[in-house]
Amino acid sequence: MAEYVQPDLSLIGDEHVRRYRETDGEVGYLWNGATALVLTTTGRKTGQPRDSALIFGADGDRCVIVASMGGAPMHPQWYLNLVANPDVRVQVKGDQFTARARTAEGDEREQLWRLMTGIWPNYDQYQERTDRVIPVVVLERS
Repeated sequence: MAEYVQPDLSLIGDEHVRRYRETDGEVGYLWNGATALVLTTTGRKTGQPRDSALIFGADGDRCVIVASMGGAPMHPQWYLNLVANPDVRVQVKGDQFTARARTAEGDEREQLWRLMTGIWPNYDQYQERTDRVIPVVVLERS
């Protein structure tokens, strides 16, 4: 397992989303050496759009994201939102599209986990920090 690397957190959260959107990913697509996208879910309680900048990997024409939240004991809010409503919007650089989200299971999850730890090795440490199985999510264009 790779050693944990502390990321540069100077661009995170709403600021990451804002800069990504206004530059079509020129700022924010590459984040600490990993590729990032902006995911828009529908709030499961509010019905309002919720944006998150997330590390992703490409698997063919699908995008893969990981609901790690740094190994916290609870799933991130964006993941709970897409479980409740799997129809999402995605922005990769200047490409904006609708997608359907689903959680990978079994062998597919294991394969995609390896893809994602190749992009962000810290995911292995995040998994060790928590008892929950960290979800791996596939975003397929709709």
